[in-house]
Amino acid sequence: MTEYFEVHERDGAARIGELRLAESRTTPALVGDLLTDAGSLWAADREVPDGDDSQVTVLPHRAFPGGTAPEVQESFAVDSPDVDYPSAAVVSSESADAQGTDVYILSNVQSAMGHGAALVEAVVDTREAIPVDTALCFSGVATPRNVALLAYAGVDCFDAAKAVVKGTQGKYLTTEGEYYLEDLEELPCACPACRTPRDDFTREDCVDHNRNALAAELAIVRRRIRDGRLRDYIEGQARHEQWLTAAMRELDSQWRYLEERTPILREADLDAATEDTLRRVEIQRFADRVTTRYRNRFQNPLVLVPCSARKPYSESQSHGQFHDAIQWRGHLVSMTSPIGVVPQELETTYPAQHYDTVVTGRWSEDEKDFVARVLRRYLERNAYPEIVAHVPDEGYREIVERVAADLDLGDEITYTVPEGGHPTDDESLATLSSALSGARTYSKREREHNTVRAIADYVLGDGAGDVLFEEMQTTSRYPKIQVRDSEDTQLATMVPQYGTLSFTLEGARRWAESDAPTKRVEIDGFVPHGSVLAPGVVDADADIRVGDEVVVEGPKAFGIGRAEMFGREMAESTRGIACEIRHVEEK
Repeated sequence: MTEYFEVHERDGAARIGELRLAESRTTPALVGDLLTDAGSLWAADREVPDGDDSQVTVLPHRAFPGGTAPEVQESFAVDSPDVDYPSAAVVSSESADAQGTDVYILSNVQSAMGHGAALVEAVVDTREAIPVDTALCFSGVATPRNVALLAYAGVDCFDAAKAVVKGTQGKYLTTEGEYYLEDLEELPCACPACRTPRDDFTREDCVDHNRNALAAELAIVRRRIRDGRLRDYIEGQARHEQWLTAAMRELDSQWRYLEERTPILREADLDAATEDTLRRVEIQRFADRVTTRYRNRFQNPLVLVPCSARKPYSESQSHGQFHDAIQWRGHLVSMTSPIGVVPQELETTYPAQHYDTVVTGRWSEDEKDFVARVLRRYLERNAYPEIVAHVPDEGYREIVERVAADLDLGDEITYTVPEGGHPTDDESLATLSSALSGARTYSKREREHNTVRAIADYVLGDGAGDVLFEEMQTTSRYPKIQVRDSEDTQLATMVPQYGTLSFTLEGARRWAESDAPTKRVEIDGFVPHGSVLAPGVVDADADIRVGDEVVVEGPKAFGIGRAEMFGREMAESTRGIACEIRHVEEK
């Protein structure tokens, strides 16, 4: 619970927050000048100070270094007193719990630095133990090189202590490393401190530069969080030190921690520039949902094709040629790195429409392994009368053959691109068309209905499409499909930017009354207009993610909207917007 810290935007575990003091500060940020330490109880007994709203008062504490025996921590634990001003508690990641403060300062952070697994364990354990709407502070460790990764992991506040110390030692800090002043022929920076002529540049100037460099890096981090693209930056930035790369990969293994905090959709594109992209939550989540929620509803042959640079795929020249040859006689599924496989119904769903990848014409073994695993799981779940692989030799065919061997498909797969050929060659396209000569042509109605049901499965949960849209009619043109019932009442609209569904009030009511998986927010006795603030939330389903469509219901109101917090955050937070309301009616 917090009165003086509020989260405004989220990008995975990273947040844009606000320390609501007399002069507010946007986090992630340097806050050392805003901290007033009441002192350690190891040295002497301390009185609870009279704080005010201009500073964050660090309450009397006993800090435990890393490795302190649990029985010692238990014996000397201190509960922070209740105060009515901005406050911070000093906690260890090994024994952290809720203290009723706005900020939590990690005492054993020094022992975790330099070791990827230890750092991630410390951050995750602490974040899971303290309230979700409070700030986590790391003191004495931030540098321009590591602060982006720390913010990505979920740290909100820092001080410049380490950067200052380094400066007094004559160490010049940059985002990629540190240099001794005597080794620098020129200064690789244009901050105010570095405008001093090189020969006149002193250690005092170095301190100022280090502080400026750290502040500048945090400004970049905040911009990246607002854009929803911090991970793209981290994949490059973490490469400057091996343990930071290890920490990024360790964090990727914390699936529950990151997945809960990662939005299901974004406006920003996803840059797939390194193989670490394969481990991103957005990529793994898409692959998981396609292979556990999606169900093919067509009775036609499966046609595997390569992806295209243009998104959605159907608007690309190559896929236009594929469609001309297929003529709606096959179910199109695209193979791509880093996404895996993309059924045609989900081509607009995030991130299938929102990624860009490095194209070299060669697949790495990690890429082949990942796409093969996804394709194998997809084929294990979905049965087809025939499988046509319209894919080139390099990478694609090897993946298909690998999966065919694993599933003992053997001669059941027809390859339509000759060795050394290209999928858009006349010969290849003619062979593709011929391979489908005996297949039926499915209608526009069937295509649109299956698209709506597939998106419902993907977004809401396995089986939701059939439960919600057993009988329906579709109007408007793809991809802006409108869904109506048999009496012409509009239930939902497909949102082409994200490949999701936006429900009407009637559609939300039927959703709430159905057996489909429901994402429900229970609110107090009021009628929301525009948004629901966290204090008004009584409870929320734990599987709600930022960007999800949610049913909002209370004693006086029923509505439909979009989540701005994940479910547990809605239920536990005392500040911030929980969800935006699109339609509401008073009971």
